Amino acid sequence: MKNIHEIKVVIEKDEWKEKVDKAFEKLQKNAKVDGFRKGKVPRNVFEKKNGKETIWYEAINDALDEKYLNILQEKKLIPIIRPNIEVVSVDDNKAEIKFIITTKPEVKISKYKDLGVKKGSVKVTEKEINEEIENLRQRYADMTVKKGKIEKGDTAIIDFEGFIDDTAFEGGKGENYSLTIGSNTFIPGFEDQLIGLKENDTKDVKVKFPEDYHSEDLKGKDAVFKVKVHEVKTKKLPELDKDFFLDLEMENVTTLEELKEKIKEEIKHHKTHEVENKYIDDILEEVSKNTEVEIPNELIEEEIDRMLEEYANNLRMQGIDLDTYYKFTNSNESMLREQMRNEADKRVKYRLMLEEIVKLEKIKVTDEEIDKELNEMAKQYNMTEEEVLKHMGSKDVLKYEIEMQKAIDVLKK
Repeated sequence: MKNIHEIKVVIEKDEWKEKVDKAFEKLQKNAKVDGFRKGKVPRNVFEKKNGKETIWYEAINDALDEKYLNILQEKKLIPIIRPNIEVVSVDDNKAEIKFIITTKPEVKISKYKDLGVKKGSVKVTEKEINEEIENLRQRYADMTVKKGKIEKGDTAIIDFEGFIDDTAFEGGKGENYSLTIGSNTFIPGFEDQLIGLKENDTKDVKVKFPEDYHSEDLKGKDAVFKVKVHEVKTKKLPELDKDFFLDLEMENVTTLEELKEKIKEEIKHHKTHEVENKYIDDILEEVSKNTEVEIPNELIEEEIDRMLEEYANNLRMQGIDLDTYYKFTNSNESMLREQMRNEADKRVKYRLMLEEIVKLEKIKVTDEEIDKELNEMAKQYNMTEEEVLKHMGSKDVLKYEIEMQKAIDVLKK
Protein backbone atom coordinates (compact mmCIF):
# COMPACT_ATOMS: atom_id res chain seq x y z
CA MET A 1 0.00 0.00 0.00
CA LYS A 2 1.24 3.47 -0.88
CA ASN A 3 0.15 4.81 2.49
CA ILE A 4 2.26 2.33 4.50
CA HIS A 5 5.73 3.77 5.13
CA GLU A 6 8.53 1.61 6.57
CA ILE A 7 11.39 3.81 7.79
CA LYS A 8 14.54 2.61 9.56
CA VAL A 9 16.43 4.79 12.01
CA VAL A 10 19.94 4.01 13.25
CA ILE A 11 21.25 5.56 16.48
CA GLU A 12 24.99 5.05 16.74
CA LYS A 13 28.37 6.28 17.96
CA ASP A 14 28.35 9.29 20.32
CA GLU A 15 24.57 9.75 20.14
CA TRP A 16 23.93 6.13 21.13
CA LYS A 17 26.51 6.29 23.95
CA GLU A 18 24.92 9.47 25.30
CA LYS A 19 21.41 7.97 25.26
CA VAL A 20 22.58 4.74 26.94
CA ASP A 21 24.41 6.73 29.65
CA LYS A 22 21.28 8.83 30.32
CA ALA A 23 19.13 5.70 30.42
CA PHE A 24 21.42 4.16 33.06
CA GLU A 25 21.31 7.34 35.18
CA LYS A 26 17.52 7.18 35.05
CA LEU A 27 17.40 3.49 36.01
CA GLN A 28 20.09 3.89 38.68
CA LYS A 29 17.91 6.27 40.72
CA ASN A 30 15.49 3.46 41.65
CA ALA A 31 17.83 0.49 41.44
CA LYS A 32 18.06 -1.70 44.55
CA VAL A 33 20.94 -4.15 45.09
CA ASP A 34 21.97 -5.65 48.41
CA GLY A 35 25.08 -3.90 49.79
CA PHE A 36 24.46 -0.60 47.98
CA ARG A 37 22.37 2.42 48.81
CA LYS A 38 19.41 3.22 46.56
CA GLY A 39 20.67 5.29 43.62
CA LYS A 40 24.31 4.35 44.18
CA VAL A 41 24.53 0.98 42.37
CA PRO A 42 27.65 0.88 40.10
CA ARG A 43 26.95 0.30 36.41
CA ASN A 44 28.89 -2.99 36.21
CA VAL A 45 26.92 -4.38 39.17
CA PHE A 46 23.60 -3.22 37.65
CA GLU A 47 24.46 -4.79 34.29
CA LYS A 48 25.49 -8.07 35.94
CA LYS A 49 22.16 -8.27 37.79
CA ASN A 50 19.77 -6.90 35.12
CA GLY A 51 21.67 -7.26 31.85
CA LYS A 52 22.84 -4.58 29.43
CA GLU A 53 19.61 -5.08 27.47
CA THR A 54 17.62 -3.39 30.24
CA ILE A 55 19.62 -0.18 29.71
CA TRP A 56 19.56 -0.46 25.91
CA TYR A 57 15.77 -0.79 25.74
CA GLU A 58 15.32 2.06 28.20
CA ALA A 59 17.52 4.19 25.92
CA ILE A 60 15.46 3.18 22.86
CA ASN A 61 12.20 3.91 24.67
CA ASP A 62 13.46 7.39 25.62
CA ALA A 63 14.49 8.08 22.00
CA LEU A 64 11.27 6.98 20.27
CA ASP A 65 9.25 10.21 20.50
CA GLU A 66 12.15 12.36 19.26
CA LYS A 67 12.94 10.06 16.31
CA TYR A 68 9.28 9.68 15.38
CA LEU A 69 8.69 13.45 15.28
CA ASN A 70 11.85 13.90 13.18
CA ILE A 71 10.54 11.39 10.64
CA LEU A 72 7.14 13.10 10.39
CA GLN A 73 8.78 16.50 9.85
CA GLU A 74 11.41 15.33 7.37
CA LYS A 75 9.08 13.10 5.33
CA LYS A 76 6.07 15.43 5.73
CA LEU A 77 3.88 12.55 6.84
CA ILE A 78 0.53 12.83 8.64
CA PRO A 79 -0.22 9.55 10.44
CA ILE A 80 -3.80 8.41 10.99
CA ILE A 81 -3.03 5.75 13.63
CA ARG A 82 -0.19 5.04 16.04
CA PRO A 83 2.92 3.64 14.35
CA ASN A 84 4.10 0.07 14.71
CA ILE A 85 7.65 0.06 16.09
CA GLU A 86 10.15 -2.78 15.80
CA VAL A 87 13.65 -2.99 17.26
CA VAL A 88 15.68 -4.51 14.40
CA SER A 89 18.96 -4.81 16.29
CA VAL A 90 20.71 -3.38 19.34
CA ASP A 91 24.20 -3.73 20.86
CA ASP A 92 26.95 -1.67 22.53
CA ASN A 93 27.59 0.35 19.37
CA LYS A 94 24.19 1.13 17.91
CA ALA A 95 20.43 0.56 17.82
CA GLU A 96 18.38 0.10 14.66
CA ILE A 97 14.64 0.81 14.89
CA LYS A 98 11.95 0.37 12.23
CA PHE A 99 8.87 2.62 12.21
CA ILE A 100 5.84 1.46 10.21
CA ILE A 101 3.72 4.57 9.70
CA THR A 102 0.23 4.50 8.22
CA THR A 103 -0.94 7.68 6.53
CA LYS A 104 -4.32 8.46 5.03
CA PRO A 105 -4.96 6.26 1.98
CA GLU A 106 -5.63 7.80 -1.41
CA VAL A 107 -9.35 8.07 -2.12
CA LYS A 108 -10.62 8.23 -5.71
CA ILE A 109 -14.31 9.08 -6.22
CA SER A 110 -15.43 8.96 -9.84
CA LYS A 111 -18.94 10.31 -9.14
CA TYR A 112 -20.76 11.65 -6.10
CA LYS A 113 -23.43 13.98 -7.53
CA ASP A 114 -26.70 13.33 -9.43
CA LEU A 115 -26.82 9.74 -8.20
CA GLY A 116 -30.58 9.34 -8.61
CA VAL A 117 -31.16 8.09 -5.07
CA LYS A 118 -34.80 8.56 -4.03
CA LYS A 119 -35.94 9.45 -0.55
CA GLY A 120 -38.73 7.35 0.95
CA SER A 121 -42.07 8.87 1.94
CA VAL A 122 -43.59 8.97 5.42
CA LYS A 123 -47.11 7.68 5.99
CA VAL A 124 -48.91 6.91 9.25
CA THR A 125 -51.84 4.47 9.05
CA GLU A 126 -54.90 4.20 11.28
CA LYS A 127 -53.82 0.63 12.08
CA GLU A 128 -50.46 1.86 13.47
CA ILE A 129 -52.21 4.47 15.62
CA ASN A 130 -54.66 1.92 17.02
CA GLU A 131 -51.86 -0.57 17.73
CA GLU A 132 -50.00 2.06 19.74
CA ILE A 133 -53.16 2.90 21.69
CA GLU A 134 -53.55 -0.81 22.45
CA ASN A 135 -49.91 -0.92 23.63
CA LEU A 136 -50.64 1.98 25.98
CA ARG A 137 -53.71 0.16 27.37
CA GLN A 138 -51.57 -2.95 27.95
CA ARG A 139 -48.96 -0.85 29.76
CA TYR A 140 -51.54 0.76 32.04
CA ALA A 141 -53.57 -2.40 32.63
CA ASP A 142 -54.36 -3.56 36.16
CA MET A 143 -53.52 -7.12 37.20
CA THR A 144 -56.43 -8.86 38.96
CA VAL A 145 -56.51 -12.30 40.58
CA LYS A 146 -58.33 -14.88 38.50
CA LYS A 147 -59.96 -18.04 39.91
CA GLY A 148 -60.42 -19.71 36.55
CA LYS A 149 -58.05 -21.56 34.24
CA ILE A 150 -54.85 -20.09 32.79
CA GLU A 151 -55.28 -18.60 29.31
CA LYS A 152 -52.78 -17.06 26.93
CA GLY A 153 -51.91 -13.56 28.14
CA ASP A 154 -52.52 -14.42 31.81
CA THR A 155 -49.72 -14.27 34.37
CA ALA A 156 -49.09 -17.36 36.49
CA ILE A 157 -47.23 -17.22 39.81
CA ILE A 158 -45.40 -20.56 39.92
CA ASP A 159 -42.79 -22.69 41.64
CA PHE A 160 -40.76 -24.88 39.30
CA GLU A 161 -37.79 -27.23 39.39
CA GLY A 162 -36.16 -28.88 36.37
CA PHE A 163 -34.81 -32.42 36.17
CA ILE A 164 -32.80 -34.32 33.59
CA ASP A 165 -32.88 -38.11 34.08
CA ASP A 166 -34.46 -37.52 37.53
CA THR A 167 -31.54 -35.29 38.59
CA ALA A 168 -32.10 -31.60 39.33
CA PHE A 169 -29.83 -29.31 37.32
CA GLU A 170 -28.26 -25.98 38.28
CA GLY A 171 -30.29 -22.88 37.44
CA GLY A 172 -33.48 -24.86 36.85
CA LYS A 173 -35.34 -23.87 40.02
CA GLY A 174 -37.54 -20.89 40.87
CA GLU A 175 -40.10 -19.92 43.52
CA ASN A 176 -43.04 -17.51 43.20
CA TYR A 177 -41.91 -16.76 39.65
CA SER A 178 -44.21 -14.43 37.72
CA LEU A 179 -44.58 -15.87 34.19
CA THR A 180 -46.71 -14.25 31.50
CA ILE A 181 -48.08 -16.96 29.23
CA GLY A 182 -47.19 -16.24 25.61
CA SER A 183 -44.18 -14.06 26.49
CA ASN A 184 -41.81 -16.83 25.30
CA THR A 185 -39.66 -16.20 28.36
CA PHE A 186 -39.12 -19.91 28.96
CA ILE A 187 -37.94 -22.54 26.47
CA PRO A 188 -40.39 -23.54 23.69
CA GLY A 189 -43.30 -25.67 24.85
CA PHE A 190 -43.13 -24.76 28.54
CA GLU A 191 -45.67 -21.94 28.69
CA ASP A 192 -48.23 -23.64 26.41
CA GLN A 193 -48.41 -26.63 28.78
CA LEU A 194 -49.56 -24.37 31.63
CA ILE A 195 -52.69 -23.30 29.72
CA GLY A 196 -55.77 -24.85 31.37
CA LEU A 197 -54.23 -25.13 34.85
CA LYS A 198 -55.63 -23.19 37.79
CA GLU A 199 -54.64 -22.10 41.29
CA ASN A 200 -52.98 -24.92 43.37
CA ASP A 201 -52.67 -27.24 40.34
CA THR A 202 -49.41 -29.15 39.78
CA LYS A 203 -47.99 -30.59 36.57
CA ASP A 204 -44.90 -32.26 35.15
CA VAL A 205 -43.99 -30.16 32.13
CA LYS A 206 -41.95 -32.09 29.58
CA VAL A 207 -39.70 -30.09 27.26
CA LYS A 208 -36.57 -30.39 25.13
CA PHE A 209 -33.81 -27.78 25.34
CA PRO A 210 -32.97 -26.23 21.94
CA GLU A 211 -29.80 -27.39 20.17
CA ASP A 212 -28.49 -23.79 20.23
CA TYR A 213 -29.17 -23.28 23.97
CA HIS A 214 -26.48 -21.20 25.69
CA SER A 215 -25.57 -23.90 28.23
CA GLU A 216 -23.46 -26.74 26.81
CA ASP A 217 -24.73 -29.10 29.55
CA LEU A 218 -28.38 -28.60 28.55
CA LYS A 219 -28.25 -28.34 24.73
CA GLY A 220 -30.71 -30.76 23.11
CA LYS A 221 -31.53 -32.49 26.44
CA ASP A 222 -35.00 -33.73 27.41
CA ALA A 223 -36.13 -32.28 30.72
CA VAL A 224 -39.07 -32.43 33.13
CA PHE A 225 -40.12 -29.39 35.16
CA LYS A 226 -42.24 -30.02 38.24
CA VAL A 227 -44.55 -26.98 38.39
CA LYS A 228 -46.99 -25.75 41.04
CA VAL A 229 -49.38 -22.86 40.33
CA HIS A 230 -49.86 -20.53 43.31
CA GLU A 231 -51.99 -17.85 41.67
CA VAL A 232 -53.35 -16.75 38.31
CA LYS A 233 -53.63 -13.09 37.34
CA THR A 234 -55.22 -11.53 34.32
CA LYS A 235 -54.99 -8.07 32.82
CA LYS A 236 -57.88 -5.66 33.09
CA LEU A 237 -57.44 -3.11 30.32
CA PRO A 238 -58.42 0.50 31.07
CA GLU A 239 -61.32 2.14 29.25
CA LEU A 240 -60.50 4.98 26.85
CA ASP A 241 -62.00 7.55 29.18
CA LYS A 242 -61.01 10.69 31.08
CA ASP A 243 -59.27 8.75 33.87
CA PHE A 244 -57.07 6.96 31.35
CA PHE A 245 -56.06 10.21 29.64
CA LEU A 246 -55.17 11.69 33.04
CA ASP A 247 -53.00 8.66 33.84
CA LEU A 248 -51.11 9.13 30.56
CA GLU A 249 -50.02 12.63 31.64
CA MET A 250 -49.65 13.70 28.03
CA GLU A 251 -49.76 17.43 27.39
CA ASN A 252 -53.04 18.61 25.78
CA VAL A 253 -54.51 15.09 25.65
CA THR A 254 -57.97 14.84 27.22
CA THR A 255 -59.92 13.03 24.48
CA LEU A 256 -59.45 10.01 22.19
CA GLU A 257 -59.14 12.29 19.15
CA GLU A 258 -56.37 14.30 20.84
CA LEU A 259 -54.59 11.07 21.82
CA LYS A 260 -54.75 9.79 18.25
CA GLU A 261 -53.32 13.06 16.94
CA LYS A 262 -50.52 12.98 19.52
CA ILE A 263 -49.61 9.39 18.64
CA LYS A 264 -49.77 10.16 14.94
CA GLU A 265 -47.24 12.98 15.37
CA GLU A 266 -44.93 10.77 17.43
CA ILE A 267 -45.02 7.94 14.87
CA LYS A 268 -44.49 10.46 12.07
CA HIS A 269 -41.49 11.96 13.85
CA HIS A 270 -39.96 8.52 14.40
CA LYS A 271 -40.57 7.43 10.80
CA THR A 272 -39.20 10.71 9.42
CA HIS A 273 -35.99 10.12 11.36
CA GLU A 274 -35.76 6.53 10.06
CA VAL A 275 -36.42 7.57 6.45
CA GLU A 276 -33.78 10.31 6.66
CA ASN A 277 -31.17 7.90 8.05
CA LYS A 278 -31.95 5.32 5.34
CA TYR A 279 -31.77 8.02 2.66
CA ILE A 280 -28.30 9.09 3.83
CA ASP A 281 -27.16 5.45 4.05
CA ASP A 282 -28.48 4.75 0.52
CA ILE A 283 -26.60 7.78 -0.83
CA LEU A 284 -23.35 6.75 0.86
CA GLU A 285 -23.77 3.20 -0.42
CA GLU A 286 -24.17 4.56 -3.96
CA VAL A 287 -21.09 6.80 -3.63
CA SER A 288 -19.09 3.85 -2.30
CA LYS A 289 -19.76 1.99 -5.58
CA ASN A 290 -17.90 4.82 -7.33
CA THR A 291 -15.04 4.94 -4.83
CA GLU A 292 -11.63 3.29 -4.93
CA VAL A 293 -9.64 3.13 -1.69
CA GLU A 294 -7.31 0.63 -0.04
CA ILE A 295 -8.22 0.60 3.63
CA PRO A 296 -5.43 -0.47 6.03
CA ASN A 297 -6.48 -3.29 8.33
CA GLU A 298 -5.25 -1.22 11.30
CA LEU A 299 -8.00 1.36 10.59
CA ILE A 300 -10.65 -1.35 10.56
CA GLU A 301 -9.35 -2.85 13.81
CA GLU A 302 -9.41 0.61 15.39
CA GLU A 303 -13.04 1.06 14.30
CA ILE A 304 -13.94 -2.38 15.69
CA ASP A 305 -12.40 -1.26 19.01
CA ARG A 306 -14.78 1.72 19.02
CA MET A 307 -17.78 -0.42 18.07
CA LEU A 308 -16.93 -2.94 20.78
CA GLU A 309 -16.83 -0.15 23.37
CA GLU A 310 -20.20 1.17 22.13
CA TYR A 311 -21.66 -2.34 22.37
CA ALA A 312 -20.28 -2.83 25.89
CA ASN A 313 -21.78 0.52 26.99
CA ASN A 314 -25.20 -0.45 25.59
CA LEU A 315 -25.05 -3.78 27.41
CA ARG A 316 -24.07 -2.04 30.66
CA MET A 317 -27.19 0.16 30.37
CA GLN A 318 -29.19 -3.10 30.40
CA GLY A 319 -27.27 -4.38 33.42
CA ILE A 320 -25.17 -6.87 31.45
CA ASP A 321 -21.40 -7.02 31.02
CA LEU A 322 -19.52 -8.50 28.07
CA ASP A 323 -18.43 -11.64 29.94
CA THR A 324 -22.06 -12.44 30.74
CA TYR A 325 -23.04 -11.78 27.12
CA TYR A 326 -20.32 -14.16 25.87
CA LYS A 327 -21.51 -16.82 28.28
CA PHE A 328 -25.16 -16.66 27.26
CA THR A 329 -24.43 -16.45 23.51
CA ASN A 330 -21.72 -19.10 23.67
CA SER A 331 -19.31 -16.68 21.96
CA ASN A 332 -16.15 -14.68 22.70
CA GLU A 333 -14.52 -11.36 21.84
CA SER A 334 -12.88 -12.77 18.71
CA MET A 335 -16.23 -13.93 17.34
CA LEU A 336 -17.92 -10.62 18.15
CA ARG A 337 -15.12 -8.66 16.48
CA GLU A 338 -15.50 -10.79 13.35
CA GLN A 339 -19.25 -10.10 13.29
CA MET A 340 -18.48 -6.37 13.41
CA ARG A 341 -15.84 -6.43 10.67
CA ASN A 342 -18.06 -5.71 7.63
CA GLU A 343 -19.82 -2.84 9.38
CA ALA A 344 -16.47 -1.42 10.55
CA ASP A 345 -15.10 -1.61 7.01
CA LYS A 346 -18.17 0.26 5.73
CA ARG A 347 -17.92 2.95 8.43
CA VAL A 348 -14.25 3.60 7.68
CA LYS A 349 -14.86 3.75 3.93
CA TYR A 350 -17.76 6.18 4.35
CA ARG A 351 -15.66 8.38 6.63
CA LEU A 352 -12.78 8.49 4.14
CA MET A 353 -15.22 9.27 1.32
CA LEU A 354 -16.74 12.20 3.21
CA GLU A 355 -13.30 13.54 4.11
CA GLU A 356 -12.41 13.47 0.40
CA ILE A 357 -15.64 15.30 -0.49
CA VAL A 358 -14.80 17.96 2.11
CA LYS A 359 -11.52 18.45 0.26
CA LEU A 360 -13.05 18.38 -3.24
CA GLU A 361 -15.83 20.81 -2.30
CA LYS A 362 -13.41 23.04 -0.34
CA ILE A 363 -15.78 22.90 2.64
CA LYS A 364 -14.89 25.29 5.48
CA VAL A 365 -16.25 25.58 9.01
CA THR A 366 -16.15 28.95 10.76
CA ASP A 367 -15.67 29.63 14.46
CA GLU A 368 -19.19 31.08 14.51
CA GLU A 369 -20.63 27.80 13.20
CA ILE A 370 -18.75 25.83 15.85
CA ASP A 371 -19.96 28.12 18.63
CA LYS A 372 -23.55 27.96 17.35
CA GLU A 373 -23.50 24.14 17.22
CA LEU A 374 -21.95 23.99 20.68
CA ASN A 375 -24.67 26.25 22.06
CA GLU A 376 -27.45 24.17 20.45
CA MET A 377 -25.98 20.90 21.77
CA ALA A 378 -25.74 22.36 25.28
CA LYS A 379 -29.44 23.29 25.16
CA GLN A 380 -30.45 19.92 23.68
CA TYR A 381 -28.66 17.87 26.35
CA ASN A 382 -29.26 20.34 29.19
CA MET A 383 -25.52 20.74 29.78
CA THR A 384 -23.09 23.65 29.88
CA GLU A 385 -20.95 24.28 26.81
CA GLU A 386 -17.88 23.32 28.86
CA GLU A 387 -19.48 19.96 29.74
CA VAL A 388 -20.29 19.28 26.07
CA LEU A 389 -16.72 20.09 25.05
CA LYS A 390 -15.31 17.88 27.79
CA HIS A 391 -17.50 15.02 26.59
CA MET A 392 -16.51 15.50 22.94
CA GLY A 393 -12.82 16.11 23.60
CA SER A 394 -12.21 19.41 21.81
CA LYS A 395 -13.60 21.94 19.34
CA ASP A 396 -11.65 20.15 16.60
CA VAL A 397 -13.89 17.10 17.07
CA LEU A 398 -16.97 19.31 16.75
CA LYS A 399 -15.48 21.00 13.68
CA TYR A 400 -14.92 17.58 12.10
CA GLU A 401 -18.54 16.56 12.78
CA ILE A 402 -19.81 19.74 11.11
CA GLU A 403 -17.56 19.10 8.10
CA MET A 404 -19.00 15.58 7.79
CA GLN A 405 -22.56 16.94 7.95
CA LYS A 406 -21.79 19.57 5.30
CA ALA A 407 -20.38 16.85 3.03
CA ILE A 408 -23.55 14.80 3.52
CA ASP A 409 -25.63 17.91 2.67
CA VAL A 410 -23.68 18.20 -0.60
CA LEU A 411 -24.60 14.58 -1.46
CA LYS A 412 -28.25 15.11 -0.54
CA LYS A 413 -28.50 18.10 -2.87
